Amino acid sequence: MTSYISAPLPADRPATSQLDVAETLLTLLRDTTTEPRTDIQLQALTLAVAADLPVLLWGEPGIGKTAALTQLAATLDLPLTTVIASVHEPSDFSGLPVVGDDPAVQGVPLAPPDWAVRLVRAGRGLLFLDELSTAPPAVQAALLRLVLERRIGALRLPPGVRIVAAANPRSSAADGWELSPPLANRFVHLQWAHDHDVVVRGLGGTWPRATLPVLDPERLPAAVAHARRAVCEFLVARPTLVHRLPGGESRRGGAWPSPRSWEATLRLIAFATAAGSSRDVLSLLVRGTVGDGPGLELLASLDRMDLPDPETLLADPAGAELPERGDLRQAVLDGVVAAVRGRPERARWDAAWAVLVRAMETGAPDVVVVPATTLASLRREDWDVPAAVERLAGVVSLSQRADRAARGAARTAGARR
Repeated sequence: MTSYISAPLPADRPATSQLDVAETLLTLLRDTTTEPRTDIQLQALTLAVAADLPVLLWGEPGIGKTAALTQLAATLDLPLTTVIASVHEPSDFSGLPVVGDDPAVQGVPLAPPDWAVRLVRAGRGLLFLDELSTAPPAVQAALLRLVLERRIGALRLPPGVRIVAAANPRSSAADGWELSPPLANRFVHLQWAHDHDVVVRGLGGTWPRATLPVLDPERLPAAVAHARRAVCEFLVARPTLVHRLPGGESRRGGAWPSPRSWEATLRLIAFATAAGSSRDVLSLLVRGTVGDGPGLELLASLDRMDLPDPETLLADPAGAELPERGDLRQAVLDGVVAAVRGRPERARWDAAWAVLVRAMETGAPDVVVVPATTLASLRREDWDVPAAVERLAGVVSLSQRADRAARGAARTAGARR
Protein backbone atom coordinates (compact mmCIF):
# COMPACT_ATOMS: atom_id res chain seq x y z
CA MET A 1 0.00 0.00 0.00
CA THR A 2 1.45 3.32 -1.04
CA SER A 3 1.06 6.26 1.30
CA TYR A 4 1.17 9.87 0.17
CA ILE A 5 2.59 12.35 2.60
CA SER A 6 2.34 16.01 1.64
CA ALA A 7 5.29 18.21 2.33
CA PRO A 8 4.73 20.57 5.24
CA LEU A 9 4.15 24.22 4.35
CA PRO A 10 6.51 26.86 5.63
CA ALA A 11 5.43 28.38 8.89
CA ASP A 12 5.13 31.84 7.32
CA ARG A 13 3.03 30.61 4.39
CA PRO A 14 -0.56 29.67 5.34
CA ALA A 15 -2.46 27.17 3.19
CA THR A 16 -4.96 29.73 1.93
CA SER A 17 -2.46 32.38 0.85
CA GLN A 18 -2.38 31.38 -2.80
CA LEU A 19 -6.17 31.21 -2.93
CA ASP A 20 -6.27 34.72 -1.46
CA VAL A 21 -3.90 35.92 -4.17
CA ALA A 22 -6.02 34.20 -6.80
CA GLU A 23 -9.12 35.91 -5.43
CA THR A 24 -7.34 39.27 -5.61
CA LEU A 25 -6.48 38.60 -9.25
CA LEU A 26 -10.09 37.65 -10.00
CA THR A 27 -11.28 40.85 -8.33
CA LEU A 28 -8.97 42.90 -10.54
CA LEU A 29 -10.30 41.11 -13.64
CA ARG A 30 -13.87 41.86 -12.59
CA ASP A 31 -13.05 45.50 -11.96
CA THR A 32 -14.43 47.24 -15.06
CA THR A 33 -15.92 50.64 -15.77
CA THR A 34 -18.54 52.03 -18.13
CA GLU A 35 -18.68 54.95 -20.53
CA PRO A 36 -21.37 56.73 -22.56
CA ARG A 37 -21.51 55.17 -26.00
CA THR A 38 -24.02 55.13 -28.83
CA ASP A 39 -25.37 51.60 -28.89
CA ILE A 40 -28.79 51.30 -30.50
CA GLN A 41 -29.30 47.77 -29.12
CA LEU A 42 -28.78 49.00 -25.57
CA GLN A 43 -30.86 52.13 -26.18
CA ALA A 44 -33.72 50.03 -27.53
CA LEU A 45 -33.52 47.71 -24.54
CA THR A 46 -33.53 50.51 -21.96
CA LEU A 47 -36.41 52.31 -23.68
CA ALA A 48 -38.53 49.14 -23.68
CA VAL A 49 -37.64 48.61 -20.01
CA ALA A 50 -38.68 52.19 -19.23
CA ALA A 51 -41.96 51.58 -21.09
CA ASP A 52 -42.57 48.55 -18.83
CA LEU A 53 -42.83 46.09 -21.70
CA PRO A 54 -41.41 42.55 -21.49
CA VAL A 55 -38.34 42.22 -23.72
CA LEU A 56 -36.93 39.06 -25.26
CA LEU A 57 -33.30 39.13 -26.41
CA TRP A 58 -32.57 36.68 -29.23
CA GLY A 59 -28.97 35.76 -29.98
CA GLU A 60 -26.44 33.01 -30.37
CA PRO A 61 -24.82 31.58 -27.22
CA GLY A 62 -21.90 33.47 -25.78
CA ILE A 63 -22.52 36.91 -27.31
CA GLY A 64 -23.20 38.67 -24.01
CA LYS A 65 -26.97 38.67 -23.47
CA THR A 66 -26.65 37.71 -19.81
CA ALA A 67 -23.75 40.12 -19.29
CA ALA A 68 -25.79 42.96 -20.81
CA LEU A 69 -28.66 42.26 -18.42
CA THR A 70 -26.32 42.07 -15.43
CA GLN A 71 -24.74 45.39 -16.38
CA LEU A 72 -28.16 46.94 -17.01
CA ALA A 73 -29.39 45.93 -13.54
CA ALA A 74 -26.23 47.27 -11.91
CA THR A 75 -26.37 50.58 -13.75
CA LEU A 76 -30.07 51.10 -13.00
CA ASP A 77 -29.52 49.98 -9.40
CA LEU A 78 -32.15 47.25 -9.72
CA PRO A 79 -31.86 43.93 -7.86
CA LEU A 80 -31.35 41.21 -10.47
CA THR A 81 -33.29 37.97 -10.12
CA THR A 82 -32.34 35.29 -12.64
CA VAL A 83 -34.70 32.38 -13.27
CA ILE A 84 -33.70 29.61 -15.70
CA ALA A 85 -37.07 28.81 -17.23
CA SER A 86 -36.12 25.40 -18.58
CA VAL A 87 -35.23 23.91 -15.18
CA HIS A 88 -38.54 24.80 -13.54
CA GLU A 89 -41.88 23.06 -13.42
CA PRO A 90 -45.11 24.76 -14.52
CA SER A 91 -46.22 24.97 -10.89
CA ASP A 92 -43.15 27.10 -10.12
CA PHE A 93 -44.75 29.90 -12.15
CA SER A 94 -48.45 29.25 -11.61
CA GLY A 95 -48.03 28.68 -7.85
CA LEU A 96 -47.78 25.60 -5.64
CA PRO A 97 -51.11 24.52 -4.06
CA VAL A 98 -51.09 24.74 -0.26
CA VAL A 99 -53.90 22.98 1.60
CA GLY A 100 -55.17 24.97 4.58
CA ASP A 101 -57.33 24.10 7.55
CA ASP A 102 -60.66 24.16 5.69
CA PRO A 103 -60.11 23.96 1.92
CA ALA A 104 -63.83 23.46 1.28
CA VAL A 105 -64.48 26.94 2.69
CA GLN A 106 -61.24 28.82 2.17
CA GLY A 107 -60.15 27.10 -1.01
CA VAL A 108 -56.61 26.02 -1.86
CA PRO A 109 -54.24 28.99 -2.24
CA LEU A 110 -51.34 28.90 -4.69
CA ALA A 111 -48.10 29.74 -2.97
CA PRO A 112 -45.55 31.76 -5.00
CA PRO A 113 -41.87 30.76 -5.22
CA ASP A 114 -39.30 32.40 -2.97
CA TRP A 115 -37.79 34.59 -5.70
CA ALA A 116 -41.18 36.17 -6.37
CA VAL A 117 -41.63 36.90 -2.67
CA ARG A 118 -38.22 38.60 -2.58
CA LEU A 119 -39.15 40.78 -5.54
CA VAL A 120 -42.37 41.85 -3.86
CA ARG A 121 -40.55 42.67 -0.65
CA ALA A 122 -37.98 44.73 -2.52
CA GLY A 123 -40.72 46.52 -4.46
CA ARG A 124 -38.49 46.80 -7.51
CA GLY A 125 -36.09 44.72 -9.53
CA LEU A 126 -35.20 43.15 -12.85
CA LEU A 127 -36.59 39.66 -13.42
CA PHE A 128 -34.42 37.86 -15.96
CA LEU A 129 -36.00 34.76 -17.52
CA ASP A 130 -33.05 33.02 -19.14
CA GLU A 131 -33.00 30.15 -21.65
CA LEU A 132 -36.62 30.75 -22.59
CA SER A 133 -36.38 28.79 -25.83
CA THR A 134 -35.44 25.62 -23.93
CA ALA A 135 -38.58 25.75 -21.77
CA PRO A 136 -41.08 23.02 -22.75
CA PRO A 137 -44.60 23.98 -23.85
CA ALA A 138 -46.13 23.34 -20.43
CA VAL A 139 -43.71 25.77 -18.78
CA GLN A 140 -44.30 28.34 -21.53
CA ALA A 141 -48.03 28.11 -20.87
CA ALA A 142 -47.43 28.74 -17.16
CA LEU A 143 -45.33 31.81 -18.02
CA LEU A 144 -48.20 33.50 -19.88
CA ARG A 145 -49.78 35.02 -16.79
CA LEU A 146 -46.43 36.01 -15.31
CA VAL A 147 -45.30 37.88 -18.42
CA LEU A 148 -48.59 39.64 -19.18
CA GLU A 149 -50.30 40.14 -15.80
CA ARG A 150 -47.22 39.92 -13.54
CA ARG A 151 -49.02 37.35 -11.39
CA ILE A 152 -47.53 34.24 -9.80
CA GLY A 153 -50.11 32.27 -7.92
CA ALA A 154 -51.94 34.71 -5.65
CA LEU A 155 -49.02 37.17 -5.76
CA ARG A 156 -48.75 40.19 -8.04
CA LEU A 157 -45.35 41.68 -8.84
CA PRO A 158 -45.12 45.40 -8.02
CA PRO A 159 -44.92 48.06 -10.80
CA GLY A 160 -41.24 48.58 -10.05
CA VAL A 161 -40.35 45.12 -11.43
CA ARG A 162 -39.32 44.84 -15.07
CA ILE A 163 -39.19 41.58 -17.06
CA VAL A 164 -36.47 40.74 -19.59
CA ALA A 165 -35.91 37.30 -21.13
CA ALA A 166 -33.21 35.77 -23.29
CA ALA A 167 -33.32 32.93 -25.78
CA ASN A 168 -31.15 31.19 -28.32
CA PRO A 169 -32.44 30.32 -31.78
CA ARG A 170 -33.78 26.79 -31.92
CA SER A 171 -30.86 25.73 -34.13
CA SER A 172 -28.36 26.60 -31.40
CA ALA A 173 -30.42 25.97 -28.27
CA ALA A 174 -29.91 22.85 -26.17
CA ASP A 175 -33.10 20.82 -26.67
CA GLY A 176 -34.74 23.95 -28.01
CA TRP A 177 -38.44 24.53 -28.58
CA GLU A 178 -40.22 27.09 -30.70
CA LEU A 179 -41.90 29.77 -28.62
CA SER A 180 -45.66 29.38 -28.46
CA PRO A 181 -47.55 32.16 -30.32
CA PRO A 182 -49.38 33.43 -27.19
CA LEU A 183 -46.11 33.80 -25.28
CA ALA A 184 -44.19 35.26 -28.22
CA ASN A 185 -46.85 37.91 -28.79
CA ARG A 186 -46.34 39.24 -25.27
CA PHE A 187 -42.69 40.27 -25.87
CA VAL A 188 -40.74 42.95 -27.67
CA HIS A 189 -38.25 40.84 -29.63
CA LEU A 190 -34.77 42.30 -30.00
CA GLN A 191 -32.12 40.57 -32.09
CA TRP A 192 -28.94 40.78 -30.00
CA ALA A 193 -25.67 40.74 -31.92
CA HIS A 194 -22.14 41.47 -30.76
CA ASP A 195 -20.36 44.62 -31.85
CA HIS A 196 -16.66 44.07 -32.46
CA ASP A 197 -15.58 47.46 -31.11
CA VAL A 198 -17.78 47.13 -28.03
CA VAL A 199 -16.40 43.67 -27.25
CA VAL A 200 -12.78 44.70 -27.69
CA ARG A 201 -13.16 47.82 -25.60
CA GLY A 202 -15.14 45.90 -22.99
CA LEU A 203 -12.45 43.24 -22.67
CA GLY A 204 -10.10 46.15 -22.14
CA GLY A 205 -12.16 47.11 -19.12
CA THR A 206 -14.72 49.63 -20.43
CA TRP A 207 -18.26 48.67 -21.40
CA PRO A 208 -21.11 50.86 -22.72
CA ARG A 209 -23.23 52.45 -20.02
CA ALA A 210 -26.90 51.56 -19.93
CA THR A 211 -29.02 54.59 -19.02
CA LEU A 212 -32.76 55.05 -19.01
CA PRO A 213 -34.07 57.48 -21.65
CA VAL A 214 -34.60 61.06 -20.52
CA LEU A 215 -38.27 61.89 -21.04
CA ASP A 216 -39.18 65.53 -21.61
CA PRO A 217 -42.22 66.30 -19.37
CA GLU A 218 -43.39 69.05 -21.73
CA ARG A 219 -43.53 66.62 -24.66
CA LEU A 220 -45.60 63.91 -22.99
CA PRO A 221 -49.10 64.96 -24.17
CA ALA A 222 -47.86 65.61 -27.71
CA ALA A 223 -45.99 62.28 -27.70
CA VAL A 224 -49.15 60.37 -26.77
CA ALA A 225 -51.19 62.20 -29.42
CA HIS A 226 -48.51 61.52 -32.03
CA ALA A 227 -48.35 57.81 -31.18
CA ARG A 228 -52.12 57.37 -31.25
CA ARG A 229 -52.41 59.16 -34.56
CA ALA A 230 -49.54 57.18 -36.09
CA VAL A 231 -50.91 53.75 -35.19
CA CYS A 232 -54.59 54.50 -35.78
CA GLU A 233 -54.11 56.18 -39.17
CA PHE A 234 -51.88 53.32 -40.28
CA LEU A 235 -54.35 50.62 -39.26
CA VAL A 236 -57.22 52.50 -40.91
CA ALA A 237 -55.22 52.36 -44.15
CA ARG A 238 -54.06 48.76 -43.57
CA PRO A 239 -56.92 46.98 -41.75
CA THR A 240 -55.64 43.50 -42.61
CA LEU A 241 -52.62 44.11 -40.38
CA VAL A 242 -54.63 44.55 -37.18
CA HIS A 243 -54.19 40.83 -36.57
CA ARG A 244 -52.11 38.55 -38.75
CA LEU A 245 -50.87 35.26 -37.33
CA PRO A 246 -47.92 34.01 -39.41
CA GLY A 247 -48.27 30.71 -41.18
CA GLY A 248 -44.93 29.11 -40.26
CA GLU A 249 -44.28 27.74 -36.78
CA SER A 250 -40.92 29.49 -36.44
CA ARG A 251 -42.36 32.87 -37.45
CA ARG A 252 -45.17 32.48 -34.92
CA GLY A 253 -42.50 32.33 -32.23
CA GLY A 254 -41.34 35.85 -33.11
CA ALA A 255 -42.92 39.27 -33.53
CA TRP A 256 -46.26 39.52 -35.35
CA PRO A 257 -49.13 42.00 -35.42
CA SER A 258 -52.10 41.71 -33.07
CA PRO A 259 -54.15 44.22 -31.07
CA ARG A 260 -51.87 43.46 -28.11
CA SER A 261 -48.65 44.10 -30.03
CA TRP A 262 -50.09 47.25 -31.66
CA GLU A 263 -50.87 48.56 -28.17
CA ALA A 264 -47.25 47.90 -27.22
CA THR A 265 -46.09 49.62 -30.42
CA LEU A 266 -48.17 52.68 -29.59
CA ARG A 267 -46.53 52.85 -26.16
CA LEU A 268 -43.05 52.52 -27.66
CA ILE A 269 -43.68 55.31 -30.18
CA ALA A 270 -44.88 57.58 -27.38
CA PHE A 271 -41.80 56.85 -25.25
CA ALA A 272 -39.42 57.23 -28.21
CA THR A 273 -41.03 60.56 -29.14
CA ALA A 274 -40.87 61.89 -25.58
CA ALA A 275 -37.24 60.79 -25.29
CA GLY A 276 -36.20 62.06 -28.72
CA SER A 277 -34.87 58.61 -29.65
CA SER A 278 -33.31 58.03 -33.05
CA ARG A 279 -35.15 56.42 -35.93
CA ASP A 280 -32.79 53.41 -35.74
CA VAL A 281 -33.80 52.74 -32.14
CA LEU A 282 -37.49 53.09 -32.96
CA SER A 283 -37.04 50.79 -35.96
CA LEU A 284 -35.61 48.01 -33.78
CA LEU A 285 -38.46 48.32 -31.33
CA VAL A 286 -41.32 48.57 -33.82
CA ARG A 287 -40.07 45.68 -35.96
CA GLY A 288 -39.47 43.67 -32.79
CA THR A 289 -43.09 44.15 -31.72
CA VAL A 290 -45.21 43.70 -34.87
CA GLY A 291 -42.67 42.10 -37.23
CA ASP A 292 -40.44 43.34 -40.02
CA GLY A 293 -43.07 43.82 -42.74
CA PRO A 294 -45.75 45.69 -40.75
CA GLY A 295 -43.03 47.51 -38.80
CA LEU A 296 -41.34 48.88 -41.90
CA GLU A 297 -44.70 49.95 -43.33
CA LEU A 298 -45.50 51.78 -40.10
CA LEU A 299 -42.11 53.52 -40.12
CA ALA A 300 -42.71 54.70 -43.68
CA SER A 301 -46.12 55.98 -42.59
CA LEU A 302 -44.47 57.83 -39.69
CA ASP A 303 -42.08 59.50 -42.12
CA ARG A 304 -44.99 60.69 -44.24
CA MET A 305 -46.81 62.04 -41.18
CA ASP A 306 -44.03 64.56 -40.61
CA LEU A 307 -43.97 65.81 -44.19
CA PRO A 308 -45.06 69.41 -44.78
CA ASP A 309 -48.52 70.06 -46.21
CA PRO A 310 -48.35 70.74 -49.98
CA GLU A 311 -50.85 73.59 -49.60
CA THR A 312 -48.57 75.25 -47.04
CA LEU A 313 -45.65 75.03 -49.46
CA LEU A 314 -47.71 76.45 -52.33
CA ALA A 315 -48.80 79.35 -50.12
CA ASP A 316 -45.20 80.31 -49.28
CA PRO A 317 -42.70 78.78 -51.73
CA ALA A 318 -39.85 81.05 -50.67
CA GLY A 319 -40.04 79.86 -47.07
CA ALA A 320 -40.52 76.18 -47.90
CA GLU A 321 -38.68 73.85 -45.51
CA LEU A 322 -38.08 70.55 -47.24
CA PRO A 323 -36.86 67.24 -45.71
CA GLU A 324 -33.17 66.43 -45.95
CA ARG A 325 -33.68 62.78 -46.90
CA GLY A 326 -33.94 62.35 -50.65
CA ASP A 327 -36.88 59.92 -50.63
CA LEU A 328 -38.90 62.17 -48.32
CA ARG A 329 -38.06 65.25 -50.40
CA GLN A 330 -39.17 63.41 -53.51
CA ALA A 331 -42.46 62.51 -51.81
CA VAL A 332 -43.06 66.14 -50.83
CA LEU A 333 -42.44 67.42 -54.36
CA ASP A 334 -44.71 64.72 -55.80
CA GLY A 335 -47.37 65.86 -53.32
CA VAL A 336 -47.02 69.47 -54.46
CA VAL A 337 -47.47 68.48 -58.11
CA ALA A 338 -50.45 66.27 -57.18
CA ALA A 339 -52.04 69.22 -55.35
CA VAL A 340 -51.72 71.38 -58.48
CA ARG A 341 -53.18 68.58 -60.61
CA GLY A 342 -56.14 68.35 -58.25
CA ARG A 343 -56.82 72.09 -58.49
CA PRO A 344 -55.04 73.51 -61.52
CA GLU A 345 -54.73 77.28 -61.33
CA ARG A 346 -52.15 79.62 -62.81
CA ALA A 347 -50.99 80.99 -59.45
CA ARG A 348 -50.66 77.51 -57.97
CA TRP A 349 -48.76 76.28 -61.04
CA ASP A 350 -46.30 79.17 -60.72
CA ALA A 351 -45.92 78.53 -56.97
CA ALA A 352 -45.13 74.87 -57.64
CA TRP A 353 -42.28 75.87 -59.94
CA ALA A 354 -40.93 78.10 -57.17
CA VAL A 355 -41.02 75.15 -54.76
CA LEU A 356 -39.05 73.03 -57.25
CA VAL A 357 -36.45 75.77 -57.58
CA ARG A 358 -36.20 75.91 -53.80
CA ALA A 359 -35.65 72.14 -53.74
CA MET A 360 -32.92 72.37 -56.38
CA GLU A 361 -31.11 75.13 -54.45
CA THR A 362 -31.21 73.36 -51.09
CA GLY A 363 -30.52 69.75 -52.06
CA ALA A 364 -29.70 67.24 -54.75
CA PRO A 365 -31.09 68.56 -58.05
CA ASP A 366 -31.99 65.13 -59.44
CA VAL A 367 -35.07 64.83 -57.21
CA VAL A 368 -36.79 67.66 -59.14
CA VAL A 369 -36.54 66.00 -62.55
CA VAL A 370 -39.67 63.83 -62.41
CA PRO A 371 -41.86 66.43 -60.62
CA ALA A 372 -40.71 69.11 -63.08
CA THR A 373 -41.55 66.94 -66.07
CA THR A 374 -44.99 66.16 -64.65
CA LEU A 375 -45.64 69.78 -63.70
CA ALA A 376 -44.74 70.93 -67.23
CA SER A 377 -47.39 68.61 -68.65
CA LEU A 378 -50.07 70.42 -66.59
CA ARG A 379 -49.54 73.75 -68.37
CA ARG A 380 -52.55 75.37 -70.03
CA GLU A 381 -52.17 77.16 -73.36
CA ASP A 382 -52.83 80.61 -71.88
CA TRP A 383 -50.29 80.19 -69.09
CA ASP A 384 -46.98 81.90 -69.64
CA VAL A 385 -43.87 79.93 -68.74
CA PRO A 386 -42.46 81.38 -65.49
CA ALA A 387 -38.85 82.50 -65.29
CA ALA A 388 -38.21 79.77 -62.71
CA VAL A 389 -38.51 77.14 -65.41
CA GLU A 390 -35.32 78.36 -67.08
CA ARG A 391 -33.38 77.67 -63.87
CA LEU A 392 -34.61 74.08 -63.94
CA ALA A 393 -34.29 73.49 -67.66
CA GLY A 394 -30.59 72.65 -67.52
CA VAL A 395 -31.07 70.10 -64.75
CA VAL A 396 -33.98 68.37 -66.50
CA SER A 397 -32.22 68.35 -69.86
CA LEU A 398 -29.00 66.96 -68.38
CA SER A 399 -30.92 64.24 -66.53
CA GLN A 400 -32.83 63.27 -69.66
CA ARG A 401 -29.62 63.04 -71.73
CA ALA A 402 -28.00 60.90 -69.03
CA ASP A 403 -31.07 58.65 -68.96
CA ARG A 404 -31.03 58.23 -72.74
CA ALA A 405 -27.32 57.44 -72.67
CA ALA A 406 -27.83 54.83 -69.97
CA ARG A 407 -30.62 53.19 -71.98
CA GLY A 408 -28.47 53.17 -75.10
CA ALA A 409 -25.59 51.55 -73.23
CA ALA A 410 -27.95 48.92 -71.84
CA ARG A 411 -29.29 48.10 -75.29
CA THR A 412 -25.75 47.84 -76.70
CA ALA A 413 -24.67 45.51 -73.93
CA GLY A 414 -27.76 43.39 -74.50
CA ALA A 415 -27.07 43.14 -78.22
CA ARG A 416 -23.49 41.98 -77.55
CA ARG A 417 -24.72 39.20 -75.29
